[in-house]
Amino acid sequence: MLKPNLNELGKLAKDTHNETKKYFDKLKKKTPKNLDYVMQDLHDAEFKKTDCLECANCCKTTGPLFTSADIERISKSFRQKPQQFIDQYLRIDEDNDYVLKSVPCTFLDSDNKCFIYDVRPKACREFPHTDRKKFQQISDLTLKNVAICPAAFNIVEKMKLKIPI
Repeated sequence: MLKPNLNELGKLAKDTHNETKKYFDKLKKKTPKNLDYVMQDLHDAEFKKTDCLECANCCKTTGPLFTSADIERISKSFRQKPQQFIDQYLRIDEDNDYVLKSVPCTFLDSDNKCFIYDVRPKACREFPHTDRKKFQQISDLTLKNVAICPAAFNIVEKMKLKIPI
């Protein structure tokens, strides 16, 4: 299995997009009973050999959604009122969600470490969501994530081999 680098990832994701989309459509119609277990194993195996600090493409190219719990937790760590944090760092997007004003992420350091790692948003903690229960329900999100995250790309490619539909 190839380990795509970031320069190749966009093209590889585009080349496999239609095949992966068809696979996910079939997966939704006929979900294997053991899907969550298989996905957890694939996720764990991939992240045993993946160092996110070498990449941080998710932090460089996308912004997480901030829940009210995220805003409370992060603003508290900054000793700010939630509204101050919102005014300084966030905007409301077209889905009426709080997101960063800009990308790359404001909290990403030059060494790819996160300034707010211990209190980071839930969306960051769970990215790329390949170990999410009922994985088949987030296929649209996963189709986007395979173009951003080399680990997610590898997990989905291995999934297609491990669970032929």
